[in-house]
Amino acid sequence: MTTANKLTIFRVVLIPVFLVLAYAGRMGWALAVFVIASLTDMLDGYIARHYNQITDFGKFMDPLADKVLVMAAMCYFVEAGRMPGWALAIVLLREFAVSGMRLVAVEQGRVIAAARSGKVKTAATMVCLCLMLLIGPPEPWDSAPDFIAQFSAAVILVTTVWSGIEYFWKNRDVFRHVD
Repeated sequence: MTTANKLTIFRVVLIPVFLVLAYAGRMGWALAVFVIASLTDMLDGYIARHYNQITDFGKFMDPLADKVLVMAAMCYFVEAGRMPGWALAIVLLREFAVSGMRLVAVEQGRVIAAARSGKVKTAATMVCLCLMLLIGPPEPWDSAPDFIAQFSAAVILVTTVWSGIEYFWKNRDVFRHVD
């Protein structure tokens, strides 16, 4: 097993640790685990490319690990009342739609690489989720955390929708060959 794949598996293992800490109210520790998990995403990609450790397992598991990490954090924020459920639904819809398009492309013998907008979306989402973890639970007398949470949710939504539209537009020819 490559170093890059070990880092991806490590990220997956960190997801339940993050959730346990978040639900236990240990937001500082939850933030630290989330940051470490997010950084392994950048690190495993760098290692895979730089040291020629690109594998089929990594191509499948790396984006899945990212999606599960982000969705776990967003589910926590929905349940905590820091993010509306419809925002999570939009993000899930985009992720399922992009994954579906990739499957259609694979059937045609085509691999669709991640677009720059998708990388921006992932980075923005992880930064926004870190901000939301950093501000902690809302206090009745302080509107700043609510503003930060709402702003973060808006950034996540805008980058998600933008990258999804760009992804489908640039690869719209995939559907021309569908029976």
